[in-house]
Amino acid sequence: MRLERLGRSSFLLALAISALWGGNFVALKIALTTIPPIWMAFWRMLLGAAVVAAWAWSCGTSLSPAAGERGPLATLGFMFTVQIALLNIGVDFTSPAYSVILLNSHPIFANAISHFSVPGDRLNRRRATGLLIAFAGICLVFFGQPTAGLAEHPAAGNLIVTISAVLLAARIVYTKQVVQLVEPVLVVVWQMLLSLPAFLLIAAFTEPLVKQPFNWEAAGALFYQGVVISGFCYVTWTKLLRRHSPGVLSTFGFTTPVFGVGLSALAFAEPITPRLLVGMAAVAAGILVVTREPDLKTRESIGSEAPGALP
Repeated sequence: MRLERLGRSSFLLALAISALWGGNFVALKIALTTIPPIWMAFWRMLLGAAVVAAWAWSCGTSLSPAAGERGPLATLGFMFTVQIALLNIGVDFTSPAYSVILLNSHPIFANAISHFSVPGDRLNRRRATGLLIAFAGICLVFFGQPTAGLAEHPAAGNLIVTISAVLLAARIVYTKQVVQLVEPVLVVVWQMLLSLPAFLLIAAFTEPLVKQPFNWEAAGALFYQGVVISGFCYVTWTKLLRRHSPGVLSTFGFTTPVFGVGLSALAFAEPITPRLLVGMAAVAAGILVVTREPDLKTRESIGSEAPGALP
């Protein structure tokens, strides 16, 4: 299928999706005031799996994995479960602005992991320089102190979100290999489905169902994460990927932390400090250097399949 140029409507739609992804961290923080982290993951994935499965059914896509696909799907399901659990716990401990920058550093780790695990994807001097610039930005944010009211344990939260970013990177690298053999929609749906029993079991034995009486704010935030992010954004981004270059679309990922920081400032009055701005700029610049390789014309940047990541 021939790829189309990115027209105005697709540009605005991709930008809107990036903004929605940025808002995911604000919604998660709002929901976490009422719903504990693992219960939050369970309800979100239940909603997301239902939306994507319904879309796949309407398109006539079979969701039954073949015998040879079950092993890779189970591995992805395990990686997905651990990564999302850590993300929710980390966001519960730190602020949305810090979380969105740290998690969206995952292309840095993905490129480093790919260097050792993917033949022909070795780091050169240019990409290594980009990784160092981005890593300096991560360190600047990592050692920052978010607003006290938004971060109960900022050091632990920043660390846990960063570990989640590393796991997300590893999952993306592995997903790029798996989708060569398995239908991408199948990968997304089964990651969520396989995580549900684990989330339910862990939450039932370790967390109360709610921290405080359930309210409309928590319900709206849960709907946003499960239906809008895990459902609508995945489906829409998949359609964009079928029409446009993944490399071009991946550049919109640079705007997600900007939207996340801005929305956190609006929703929680979180200060946009020089540390956040410089760290965000360094991460974005480093990723741009890594992913904009002039000598690899057909190379798709690691992490361009954002829907498969489902952060």
